[in-house]
Amino acid sequence: MMKKHILSLVMTLAFGALWFYFAIPAINLRAPGFWVMLFMMALVYAVSYLVFGGFRRLAAAAGSPFVLEDGHLKKVKLQGRGKIIFFAALGLLVLFLVLVFATSSRVTRASDYQRMLSVVEGNFAEDIAELPISQIPIVDRDTAERLGNRKIGEVVELVSQFNVAEYYSQINYKEKPYRVTPLEYDGLLKWFANKDEGIPYYVTIDMATMETELVELEEGMKYSPSEYFSRDLYRHIRFKYPTKMFENLSFEIDDAGHPFWVMSYYEYTFGIFGGKDIAGIILVDAVSGEMTDYAVDKVPQWIDRVYSAEMLVEQADNWGSLKNGFFNSIFTQKNVVVTTEGYNYIALDDDVWLYTGITSVVADESNIGFILINMRTKEARTYAINGAEEYSAMGSAEEQVQEKDYDATFPILINVANEPTYFISLKGDAGLVKMYAFVSVPRYHIVGVDETIEGARRKYLQMLGVGDTENDDNEDTLVDVVGTVTAIATAVVDGDTVYYIRLDDGLIYTASVKLDENLPFLAVGDSLTAKVNDKREIQKIGQDLPESQ
Repeated sequence: MMKKHILSLVMTLAFGALWFYFAIPAINLRAPGFWVMLFMMALVYAVSYLVFGGFRRLAAAAGSPFVLEDGHLKKVKLQGRGKIIFFAALGLLVLFLVLVFATSSRVTRASDYQRMLSVVEGNFAEDIAELPISQIPIVDRDTAERLGNRKIGEVVELVSQFNVAEYYSQINYKEKPYRVTPLEYDGLLKWFANKDEGIPYYVTIDMATMETELVELEEGMKYSPSEYFSRDLYRHIRFKYPTKMFENLSFEIDDAGHPFWVMSYYEYTFGIFGGKDIAGIILVDAVSGEMTDYAVDKVPQWIDRVYSAEMLVEQADNWGSLKNGFFNSIFTQKNVVVTTEGYNYIALDDDVWLYTGITSVVADESNIGFILINMRTKEARTYAINGAEEYSAMGSAEEQVQEKDYDATFPILINVANEPTYFISLKGDAGLVKMYAFVSVPRYHIVGVDETIEGARRKYLQMLGVGDTENDDNEDTLVDVVGTVTAIATAVVDGDTVYYIRLDDGLIYTASVKLDENLPFLAVGDSLTAKVNDKREIQKIGQDLPESQ
């Protein structure tokens, strides 16, 4: 009998070691993955013991009311020790579930959940400065993916070995909003071929100018989720921190452009499984694999993403809905508010802040305000500004050009003449930006739409009654130009990417990247139809430019 136990135990431990290596759960009694591993190990032990012919003894020892006899599962009468063990285990399970509910449920701990997010009232005009046109972020995730794929496509040897990873984390880099993402190996065979050098590049995209750069590293990244075996990022962190429960992974670069991975870990702040919140981060050097553990209040300033958006939205919902207890949130619903569907990010105070609207628990098409939450510190501010919720504003923008059947992107919240304003891009069927819209938050019938950001903002300001913008070129004075591109170059002027385009007439024309999303894809030999002013500045493109492939 002892031999059967030993063989079953060896099989179980071997299975557990393999499970830990591949599934890498936290060795923590509060981690769900750990209990899954224990259950699977218990199952392996039972099956192993069955294979070695001891199922009846195992069932009797464990207090099971069933045994396997002649190939059939039969119920038996429990006697003595087996009966005691069975009902004791059942009682402990029920007691555990009662304790979990009593100590961790929103029903019994509503006030604790409500206080997890500390919220103060903010001043919109003071907190959110008005951005120059050249600094308005126009790159959403979909556009970022197009630009990233286009950029790697310019380097043939990279395309055959690597893909662009799908992170596209929004960060503040040199006090400007950027999206950054690394390359990743295109499968196991490509990893074997390139693992000694590592991943040589990452991609940066300036969200205001659309300038996309493939940044080459002096030494390649050796640790990422696309690595294998001991260099797999999750496994690399888990083996050093076996008990931590991981929540959120993001890719960031420091002020010097060095790549890092930020892995957040969480703890339960009350009860057995109550009050899940971020306790700190593991900062991993993507090149060397060196790791540093920072408590949540000691995270370096340059790191932007500590909390996941999903966790912040959940805590914001608890803050708004549980003020008067759990049952009030379900039945009477007095003073109950929730976040609206969807969220976005803004750059503020050299940090990335999540913003989303706040609306009554009764579904409608208006906000009673909105909330900003710092994704590094969890500082939260509310603004009591009644107005359109985000999807209503998107609908208002689409209605302005309904004959074109354009789709609105999720809004970015900005300040225009101290008016809370949604900035929205309007895309065609191919996913390319065709027009831009400014929509007033409190007065969402005020909408400025145009093919350029400058034009849309000008119309919006006129409707607000606060005057026109400078450099207002009268379209009647513009000149039509048609030609073939013979040369093209770029330069950054006052923070804005400017394209210098020579046509076959021998003249050089300039165009801001804000004029058209596809200017980065214009190439020598392409035809161009445009309207220009007397300074040969292109004010309007009279055609669809070549698209990203």
